[in-house]
Amino acid sequence: MADPKKLEQASATERLRLAAMGLEAECSLMLDNEPARPEDLFGSPRDFIRGELMHRQGTSYQLPAGSAVYFDTGVIEVATPVIELERGCAARAGRSLWEALQFIRNELDAWDARNGRETRLVGFSAHYNVSFELPPGEPANGRTIEQLAHLLTHILPAPVMLLATNRRSTGVGVRPRKDRIEITSDFTPSPSLMIATATLIVGIVREVMTWPTYHLGELARHDIPVIRDFRPMPHTSRKGWLARFSCYRENPFTCDIDAPMWQTERHGELSLRAIARHAAGHFWRSIGRIADPFTFRLIGSVLRGRSPSLLDVDDRPQEYEDVGRLCAWDALSPPAQLARSRYERVVIRAISGQQLRMNGQRLRPVGMSGWSAVVFLREDDGREVIAIDDLVPHLDDWERQ
Repeated sequence: MADPKKLEQASATERLRLAAMGLEAECSLMLDNEPARPEDLFGSPRDFIRGELMHRQGTSYQLPAGSAVYFDTGVIEVATPVIELERGCAARAGRSLWEALQFIRNELDAWDARNGRETRLVGFSAHYNVSFELPPGEPANGRTIEQLAHLLTHILPAPVMLLATNRRSTGVGVRPRKDRIEITSDFTPSPSLMIATATLIVGIVREVMTWPTYHLGELARHDIPVIRDFRPMPHTSRKGWLARFSCYRENPFTCDIDAPMWQTERHGELSLRAIARHAAGHFWRSIGRIADPFTFRLIGSVLRGRSPSLLDVDDRPQEYEDVGRLCAWDALSPPAQLARSRYERVVIRAISGQQLRMNGQRLRPVGMSGWSAVVFLREDDGREVIAIDDLVPHLDDWERQ
């Protein structure tokens, strides 16, 4: 008899058919104002989260609104479901992430009350993931995801610094991850700025992906400003590249972001804000294609100095120190009015455990296979893994049921 695990793996593709994105956030845990490892305090998220949760793998569990929570080397990490690329996708991902953070904060509040303790979530890092594929029908011509990551390390840091980082930040990274590009930066305690960062990243990454080569010579051809003598270093975790503060002549996170102190390769002396504005301006149309109106205006406003960057303040804001209390999702913000994406709705429906009638059978969702497929239990007690792409056409019926 065939191995059922192998049959499951063969029945659903890991690669999504639609271009997609996702967000992740890591928070450190404080217990009674002292650092604590969540792995030591809790065996798994089930030890402080009440109610039923769908298990993924290890200490990873699905939350009701679609995101997942797990422990990762001393931090609590939250990851959104995949969300297909279309206008407003970054706002949808941001909402999903912040809903999950608020859910975790509420569950920790209940744990605190039961145990007479006090926990705090401290913002640590954020990861912005964008799916990778070459334009349809085009030969690779030597283009690899590793080359793309290196090229993006010369384009993304300045605008990401303006939108996402603070005075104590150390760097902006780009990591190639099989079929996606992952940009690493600081946690941003403002949902609107985090959504703005995600929007800018998706717009730039997807546009650069279409360039005929991923050689650094493309920077000059596209008139992208590059700080002279900048050399990215290998990323400190996994493969990839890091624009660390030490890769620059001065620390960009502590400098005056409006002082024209940076000698560039082709554009003379510019301020960090001017470099960010010039770099983002080249991709303005591609950013606009996936931005919701509120976020599109915010990106332009920060890059022009009309709205504050976190680098405009003297120190890292206090909001970092208490995620879910001092900084939280505002359900009244314009991006909150966006409908949920199709992929997001499929994942939420699967997590709810609601049965799906498909091809004459009743299927009960019992788990997720990564982010790309749902594990079902059939009426005959057999198991079946179905790609979320194949579930999208059945979504309306599933939700009506």
